Amino acid sequence: MIPATTSVAPSAPSPTPPAPPPSAPPAASSAPSPRGPVAAELSIPSIGVEDLDVVPYEGTTDDRPGTRIQDRGVAASPYGERGGVGPGDIGNYLVTAHRLSAGGPLRELPSVEVGDQVHVTAEGTVYTYEITETRSTSFRSTRSLAEQRAAVPGEPGEKPTRAMITLSTCATPEDNAAGNFWRDALHNPEHRIDKIGVLTSTRAA
Repeated sequence: MIPATTSVAPSAPSPTPPAPPPSAPPAASSAPSPRGPVAAELSIPSIGVEDLDVVPYEGTTDDRPGTRIQDRGVAASPYGERGGVGPGDIGNYLVTAHRLSAGGPLRELPSVEVGDQVHVTAEGTVYTYEITETRSTSFRSTRSLAEQRAAVPGEPGEKPTRAMITLSTCATPEDNAAGNFWRDALHNPEHRIDKIGVLTSTRAA
């Protein structure tokens, strides 16, 4: 007698899992990318400064390379780890120039007032800043220098959210009048006069 056999139905294939949806492209950052160092021209209508060359260099305010640039009768703008940003960039755009020597391009900077406009032209764009305050920097104070060079002027360690500018020149007449004849190795007096501004508009040159 032939034993009965049991018929086994083939198992149904496992369903294929649906393919995952394609990954969305990374969101673009809304913050403009800094361009790095660029040559520029500075105009301050309230004191008659027009198209003053601003030369970028790697360093910090009023160091030896920056002083040599200023000695040519132009302005200097430090960038890099110890410097500032470029024109129009988020952070502190640092610009320094002589007040008494090399033609004194910033001789009238102390008379610039809150609300005055400053124009910086670079790579076909005019950046307009409005002066918001005046500060004094001491070369003999590490804290004071850190405040001048901070990404947010006056607030070391703060993360910048706006494009700002610091225009700086010597306070030699004021120091001398106060009987302060201190000088550093580059003959800078103790104090600098700094005008701080914020970017208010941009337009094509």
